[in-house]
Amino acid sequence: MTSNNYNKNPLRLLPLLASMVAITPLAIDMYLPAMPTIAKDLNSSNNAIQVSLSLYLAGYALGMLIFGPMADRLGRRKVAITGLLGFIICSLLLAITNQADYFLGLRFAQALFGSGATVVVAGIIRDLYGEHTSKGLSYVSMIMMIAPLIAPAIGSLILEISVWQSIFYTLAGYAILILGLVIWKLPQSIPSKSDRNWFHEFFSNYKLVFGTKKSLVNITSSMLGSFAFFCYITAIAFVYIEYFKASETYFSILFGINVLALFTANIINTRLVVKKGSKFMLYIGMTIGLISAGLLLLVTKLDLSIHYTVASLFPLIGGLALVTVNSDALILTQFPEQSGTATAVIGTLRFGSGAFAGILLGLLYDGTPLNLAILMFVSLLGVVVAQLLGSRITG
Repeated sequence: MTSNNYNKNPLRLLPLLASMVAITPLAIDMYLPAMPTIAKDLNSSNNAIQVSLSLYLAGYALGMLIFGPMADRLGRRKVAITGLLGFIICSLLLAITNQADYFLGLRFAQALFGSGATVVVAGIIRDLYGEHTSKGLSYVSMIMMIAPLIAPAIGSLILEISVWQSIFYTLAGYAILILGLVIWKLPQSIPSKSDRNWFHEFFSNYKLVFGTKKSLVNITSSMLGSFAFFCYITAIAFVYIEYFKASETYFSILFGINVLALFTANIINTRLVVKKGSKFMLYIGMTIGLISAGLLLLVTKLDLSIHYTVASLFPLIGGLALVTVNSDALILTQFPEQSGTATAVIGTLRFGSGAFAGILLGLLYDGTPLNLAILMFVSLLGVVVAQLLGSRITG
């Protein structure tokens, strides 16, 4: 897809693009401190409400699968507006529901529409940055890191002064603001002029992306890195609050510390990736991640205090950031004309693996962080294996 309507000054669009991507971490992280309260108010269990996070990730994955090729075919602006409108409606309905089943279904739908607002972002960055896409992705990640940094704190503050329903009213208000900015600022990309049947093009684009061995290596690395990250996201509230007995306010601080790890990793990536390349930075990330995951496993096995857990998670989260952002960049630069589809592949597998992470952690839950540590370590080990096999294929 071409995009001649874009202003080639990336700084003009980066804040808006980051704000669009931030919808997802806000929708995920703002309600984390409220999960126990939501479970009580809806007469449900903690495990059932924890599944709502997995359903959100599953809905997001399915939405990207649908909206990605639509963005290639119809244009990114139309898809973004449609997604934001659906997200707003679902957020308002979530705020007035009083049944757990409806809550779970609406979270799924909220995520599905929310994906339409974010699936277009990577393709726009690819158009703006070309071969340095990883640098652009890191810049956007750095800006939008404000969202997960403050989201749990916002959620905790809302719980102190109001009720959990206000969290979803806040999400709706944020999406309304972004919708206005998208209508005002985001130019329309030039849709695909292919004469092929839409469904034929839909499946042929996916066949192209999945049929390339080089891309499969990086897709696998991105998926495994995301799986490890969402294991952390899914379990961390219960680990800190339930296992280590941290307060909701202290949880927000500890969560913010690890968000700083993401921010730091992306700063490093923007400084080094142009000189070293995305592949090199991916290797650095997986090495740091594997060592840190091993330390987390040791800390958990020895049943050390919460401070050791936080200290081992900091470099681990940073390493995962380097793995995923550089894997994604390598995939996007390989498919410039199918950026929407490539983004959909990345997002579907990423959030699909995240949904699986929640289900698996729920099945393995034993009241301790041990299974979280094991899954994160195995995921990083899988990234190393994938890259080693990939070096043989491409070497």
